[in-house]
Amino acid sequence: MTYKIPRVVIAGLRGGSGKTTLSVSLCRALTASGRSVTAFKKGPDYIDAGWLSKATGRDCFNLDTYLIPPELVFNSFVYHTRGSDIAVVEGNRGLFDGVDAGGTFSTAELSKELKAPVLLVVDCTKTTTTIAALLKGAASFDPEVNIAGVILNNIAGKRHEMVIREAIREYTPLEVVGSVRKLSDIDMIERHMGLKPYHEHRDVEGVIERLTEQVLKGIELERIVEIASKAPELTCEENPDPYERRDSPQRVTIGVIRDRAFQFYYPENLNALKGLGADLIEIDATTMKELPDVDGLYIGGGFPETNALLLSENRSFMKELKEQVEAGLPLYAECGGLMYLGQYIEFQGKRYEMTGILPMGFILHERPVAHGYTVVEVVRDNPFYPRGTVIKGHEFHYSAPKGYNQDIGFAFKMLRGKGVGNAMDGIVYKNVLATYTHVHTFGTPQWAKALVSASLRYRDERGCKR
Repeated sequence: MTYKIPRVVIAGLRGGSGKTTLSVSLCRALTASGRSVTAFKKGPDYIDAGWLSKATGRDCFNLDTYLIPPELVFNSFVYHTRGSDIAVVEGNRGLFDGVDAGGTFSTAELSKELKAPVLLVVDCTKTTTTIAALLKGAASFDPEVNIAGVILNNIAGKRHEMVIREAIREYTPLEVVGSVRKLSDIDMIERHMGLKPYHEHRDVEGVIERLTEQVLKGIELERIVEIASKAPELTCEENPDPYERRDSPQRVTIGVIRDRAFQFYYPENLNALKGLGADLIEIDATTMKELPDVDGLYIGGGFPETNALLLSENRSFMKELKEQVEAGLPLYAECGGLMYLGQYIEFQGKRYEMTGILPMGFILHERPVAHGYTVVEVVRDNPFYPRGTVIKGHEFHYSAPKGYNQDIGFAFKMLRGKGVGNAMDGIVYKNVLATYTHVHTFGTPQWAKALVSASLRYRDERGCKR
């Protein structure tokens, strides 16, 4: 079947060029105009996606071409844009940057897969005609990539903008569809992993509104919509649903710790659990005194270090969580969730007690300990994956384990990436698997099925004992 959806990819010449600022503003402006907008993020990222979801009022989905097979990237895009008026895809890094010199898994390759026009955001700080030279190279680098417009970012003033626009007209075939002055009074604070998550911000709506107001002064919104509307029809399956469904009366309850400390969840992962028969309960580990009655638990990544005081003070919750783990509760933890299961977190010279489930502590460093894609092989029995399974994922952490026994059980051998250490990851304890590696359900479909199955077993075992 054929499918028509206006769409645009927001890309840059490098990371930090202003893609997120423009994408968030564009999504909010389009939403405010009465359009139904679906946002996507290319690359392993939770924080930018969170801001995009707040800008549209809807989930932001991931289109990472390394983690997810191409056919599922395409099907996910089609499926999640049904009923939308327009789709906005924020790229990552530079337009042609991938995992190798050939640009494999780049934003450019994704734009070709989706047949989507590209808006290129260019940081113009302290430069003029050189911008035209860079754009001329980008325009001719891959003729199959449709760079349909340019947005000039960090413009110092009228003359600065005039010279750059004249150079682009003279030396390139590209159209300028907007310019953004250096922003002022915008508090999208950055820290060690990029932007501060919206969960920790005092005034999310105010920030997005002020940002959008300033950006809208210089961009041609309706021209961008026109460019997006010229994207060609896509040929897709009659039913592009990328999720596996299970029609079963046997439902389980899975808790998801989702609060200011733990926010790193792909909405696709949560949808996958629901599709397989799970009812999800959101849990706040910073305020709730008791763990709700659940058959399984999922703790994603986040910033437990910056919320360590709140977590450590909630002793009753941590005590009950540890008791439930000892009783066999299935628990899957990623990155920040792994840290929460340790004995303590050391951050900025202070030590904060954590759940004490795993025999190790964690210390935060000033520089990244690991950052990038991972590949792991399952080499030990565990509650979730069979031996021999190979999994693609990603990791980004400033923390490192401290004071643990080298004989601890690891399920994952690192074929790519760092993990916990010594080329190992995936700590196994009872029905717990805790890892630095984040997974996406479309690239690792075993994950959701395994968590639901483990929760079913635990539910049935508890029922027999009652």
